[in-house]
Amino acid sequence: MIAALAAAVVAVVRLRARRGIATAMQRATYDVLHTAALAAEPLRGGLTAASAGKAARHLRALVGAVGLTIDDGERSLAFDGRGSHHGEQFTAAAKRALSTHRSVVLAAADLPCDRVDCVVRGAVVAPLAGPDGRATAALVAVADDHPVPGLVQATLEAARWAASQIALAELDSSRERLARAEVRALRAQISPHFIYNALTAIASFVRTDPERARELILEFAEFTRYSFRAHGDFTTLAEELRSIDRYLTIERARFGDRLQVRLQIAPEVLPVSLPFLCLQPLVENAVRHGLSRKPGVGMVSIEARDAGAECHITVEDDGVGMDPAVFASGSAESDDGQHVGLTNVDERLRSVFGDRFGLVVETAPGAGTKVSMRVPKFHPGVRA
Repeated sequence: MIAALAAAVVAVVRLRARRGIATAMQRATYDVLHTAALAAEPLRGGLTAASAGKAARHLRALVGAVGLTIDDGERSLAFDGRGSHHGEQFTAAAKRALSTHRSVVLAAADLPCDRVDCVVRGAVVAPLAGPDGRATAALVAVADDHPVPGLVQATLEAARWAASQIALAELDSSRERLARAEVRALRAQISPHFIYNALTAIASFVRTDPERARELILEFAEFTRYSFRAHGDFTTLAEELRSIDRYLTIERARFGDRLQVRLQIAPEVLPVSLPFLCLQPLVENAVRHGLSRKPGVGMVSIEARDAGAECHITVEDDGVGMDPAVFASGSAESDDGQHVGLTNVDERLRSVFGDRFGLVVETAPGAGTKVSMRVPKFHPGVRA
């Protein structure tokens, strides 16, 4: 028993010794990186009063100032530490720095104060300038002595780093706006073509088979309601497949037995979230390309497989195919509507999930076309 206790004590001592081998420089490096990471998280959401308030404390620790404010030249978005009673003076200095696009160093004479307990003796004002040189706010580091070169350099570097985080937030926001614009463009691109054909098919049954015409109108109404819905950039695979089923119901009314469809869907992947309207263009392309120039029956196959952390989806037709070189050149989306929306879908998938998750297109003259995609089952920010 005593021997076991002694062995345990030795083990604890060795473990503590092992933990203490980091040098002071390594510890300082860790502290700086950790503090920067804490400041980066709110800034990556964009510069607002809320994000500035969360980041100010960590930015002050980075520059080693007694106080720090983030000011847009009109007001202080956030203040941490001492010296907030000089707010109006800091705002005026920030406005000057933003208008001249240059940093400003303030001495004690620039910051007069009647308070006997005031510790403010200077400040460094650095614009948060993006890659284009444009700045909408400035970082103000407050000093309790005349600003030394070390504080000036630390503030300038912290401002440059913070500006890069804000620029990344703006880039993410612009990507989201672009993705929404692409969805709107995709709706405008596909809908007129499909609406014309759908109404023509429905009209052909109005007198000969009124009941079927009524059913097709209901299917068409549900399809358009889904396609033009105003909320959400993402949907589930189950919802997308339901919409595709309505689309195929209407297309079967047009093509009759010439259109054959084969579905193989793993139940496990039905809840997977994916960008809105990213499958329907692939199916429309397969139907139009698979039947437009091919005599007789055409087959469209839709498969969704469970692949661990991913869902693998393929849409394939046995149509006339095309020259891969023509498709790779970017001219595949021609005036006759072939391969409509594929480029749009590819760009949206890459924008949401990363470049590894774009479309893979396999085609050759006379060999049909197969379009494949991989969708992560879970991805940050992707939720139907």
